[in-house]
Amino acid sequence: MTAPLLTATPAAASALPLALLDLRRFDGNADEQALFLDDLRAAIRRFGAFYVTGHGVDAETLDQAFALSRRFFALPEADKLAIEMVHSPHFRGYTRAGWERTRGQADWREQVDVGSERPTLPAGPDAPTWNRLQGPNQWPEALPELRPSVLALQDALTDVTLRLLRAVALAIGQTADAFDPIVAEDATQLIKLIRYPGREALPEAERAASTAGQGVGPHKDSGLLTLVLQHEQSGLQAETPDGWVDVPPVPGTFVVNAGELLELATDGYFRAAVHQVVTPPTGVDRLSIAFFLGARLDSRVPVLPLPPDLAAEARGPERDPNNPLFVDVGENALKSRLRSHPDVAQRHYADLPAVAAVAGRALEPAAY
Repeated sequence: MTAPLLTATPAAASALPLALLDLRRFDGNADEQALFLDDLRAAIRRFGAFYVTGHGVDAETLDQAFALSRRFFALPEADKLAIEMVHSPHFRGYTRAGWERTRGQADWREQVDVGSERPTLPAGPDAPTWNRLQGPNQWPEALPELRPSVLALQDALTDVTLRLLRAVALAIGQTADAFDPIVAEDATQLIKLIRYPGREALPEAERAASTAGQGVGPHKDSGLLTLVLQHEQSGLQAETPDGWVDVPPVPGTFVVNAGELLELATDGYFRAAVHQVVTPPTGVDRLSIAFFLGARLDSRVPVLPLPPDLAAEARGPERDPNNPLFVDVGENALKSRLRSHPDVAQRHYADLPAVAAVAGRALEPAAY
């Protein structure tokens, strides 16, 4: 079964907060592809995010992934904690609601993180710190069906994202394979199955806090491109010059976010999307699946030679002292993970000066 076509009318599509692009136009004739690339470039330049349809991932695969996600989160707590992330130096496994942090504040969501199934890299005093990020996933014994389903989805979403990345390269005057040197073979993959409990599940002491509505706080993703698969309940929001706008689920679409590595590679011509998720109302929860494609951990992000007209509009990467960007991909990925999961950092990275990032300070290596 193929993914359902978007049924929204042109008027409904024009009312969406983000542009909606049909990826099948990328495979059209030369004129149609050129128009698609223009629309893609404009969409990323505007807010760093857009909807995509025509991605080719079949509806059955998506439905199965959400059904298994629902079954996992319904497991007894002991079964979920058996694969708690704190057991993994690779930041894989289950995270309880309130245990992940964004800019130091607790995110009210539970989730399972699944990365590329690759062997553990050698450790030692001469090994780069980011070596510890690579290693096996944790899988729940109580739900063996989860592994093949999630890995199959990861493969499908990788194909979609690499296709989008080729289109992005062409849209900024590069060859289609411009990103291949940093993504070929060992691109960083991460898929998150996420559940946002309703507000009634918040601890009583936190319901009145200013961050009580923080499903996930405002942030940029650390990779190249992110795909967000929304189920039924809204909650995703994008930052715009006019403030936050809701990005509701649209059947048959993914939301695509530009990440920090794309911002670096284009010298800020594209800026990574700033987004957040608000906690669902009382009596409602929200499921989503996020897929992050990054570069190889051992690579450095090249600054692409943009055509003069585009280079003139490049603003340089955003320089946020609270979120330095690193051209060394492994360092950038490690920065994000240490800050998001202080429990893992304290258990598996306490020997490193970089754990200072947990307290909101920059990592030791020089920033971009």
